[in-house]
Amino acid sequence: MTSFRRHLYALALVLPLAVAGCTHVYRNHGYVPPEVDLQQVQIGKTTQGELDSLIGRPSAQGVLTGSTWYYVGSRWDYYGYREPREIERRVVAISFTPQGVVSNVATYGLDHGRVVELSRRVTDSGIENVSIVRQLMGSLGRVSAGQLLDQQ
Repeated sequence: MTSFRRHLYALALVLPLAVAGCTHVYRNHGYVPPEVDLQQVQIGKTTQGELDSLIGRPSAQGVLTGSTWYYVGSRWDYYGYREPREIERRVVAISFTPQGVVSNVATYGLDHGRVVELSRRVTDSGIENVSIVRQLMGSLGRVSAGQLLDQQ
């Protein structure tokens, strides 16, 4: 077999794999009830207990017990080496009265969302540039013999 043919066979094996790596792969995350099921929910009549059997439990709930149920579903596009991209999002928010009766059903899409930057607060210890000996020496004046012996 000639060198040219070997290269041709190698190319014939590698090329389909390279092309397959550049195809779109779509993945769905979460659960949003179908529109047919949502039409069964009647504002002012349907209770939380009935809603559980009609459309199922939500993926998230409001902070206050029974305040709002959130059903969140999204569709992501994975393409080659790129970062995954969210191409579709649907959020159904169902609010309740204090008595547990549905008061509102709202649907939101990707166009209603916005990026929320989370603040990560880290407490500064203030001892980065202090040696272990200095930390121990600084603690000597703050501890009494009674504290060491657990006497008050």
